[in-house]
Amino acid sequence: MTTAQKPIRQRGWKPVWIAIAGTAVGLIGLLRPELALGTLNFVLSSFVAAAPLVIPGLLLSAAILASSAGARLSGSLKGNVGVAVLTAAALGTVTPVCGVTVLPLMTGLLSAGVPLAPVMAFWLSSPVTDPAMVAATVAVLGVELAVAKTLAAFLIGLGGGGVVAVLARQPWIAKPLRATLSHPSDWDARIAGTDRTSAVVWRFWQVPARRERFLREVRSMTRLILICLTPAFAAEYLLQRFLAPETFADLLGTDSPWAIPLAVFVGAPAYIDGYAALPLTRSLMDHGMAPGAALAFLVSGGVVSIWGALAIVPVLRIRPFVLYLALGVGGSLAAGYLYAAIA
Repeated sequence: MTTAQKPIRQRGWKPVWIAIAGTAVGLIGLLRPELALGTLNFVLSSFVAAAPLVIPGLLLSAAILASSAGARLSGSLKGNVGVAVLTAAALGTVTPVCGVTVLPLMTGLLSAGVPLAPVMAFWLSSPVTDPAMVAATVAVLGVELAVAKTLAAFLIGLGGGGVVAVLARQPWIAKPLRATLSHPSDWDARIAGTDRTSAVVWRFWQVPARRERFLREVRSMTRLILICLTPAFAAEYLLQRFLAPETFADLLGTDSPWAIPLAVFVGAPAYIDGYAALPLTRSLMDHGMAPGAALAFLVSGGVVSIWGALAIVPVLRIRPFVLYLALGVGGSLAAGYLYAAIA
């Protein structure tokens, strides 16, 4: 195998970071054993709860790469970016997954060469709402806010994907994954002695090289998920433990010019769960929170919450990650102000 044909390997965390993380966990365990046990229990139960959504995405991601379907999909989407962004935004709006549980599939598509624009459209719209969330929002907050939230999710995905499509020629858009993650390579495309124009091999398990590729991707993606989701779930538990629902009531519970920005920049980072946020939002609205601020809080919380962002940091390079946050924050602000103007 020549140098150009060698597969790209993933590098793990550097020993110094492993040592720092291990030391921090050890100190917490010694000083606050009940907190450490509670965090561990929550992380493990969260993985169990997320498994039905994460595992299919992981297997599908590996199959896309092993079968060469990614190269074919990438080629078709590059020629129809507008349609791809529109479709991805619509699918994200109705798909019952969040930005965390869809992580392996999105990473796999990017690794296979799928353009960032449709991936970003799905990534922005999927955490905000889904059919079950729409029903819950109608029950707690009413039809009007539920419809506004659904439209906001679709438009933020569409707008975000459109912005990325405009920037598609930028090198950091073309290769958004971190260097520790694999990008498309000639070796991947010729893994079974084929080229990029070859047909997709759906029964990839019958070809030893493709089967090895599938297993290698499953292993590396599982490792990535553990690295990304463990601190994300831990952060979610700690937020639930130390932030009471009324923490931001004084800041968000008033109808002021600052209500919408505060809902995004103060409330959203502490956003914990879409369903748990509904009664909290109802309570804040009962205390005077403006409808525009309520929508901004619900929309931005799904996209730029701390635990959601922690899961994406190890995947995207700095610029694409900052762009993701900017699109999420900007779209949430726009949704809040627009809804305030027409509500």
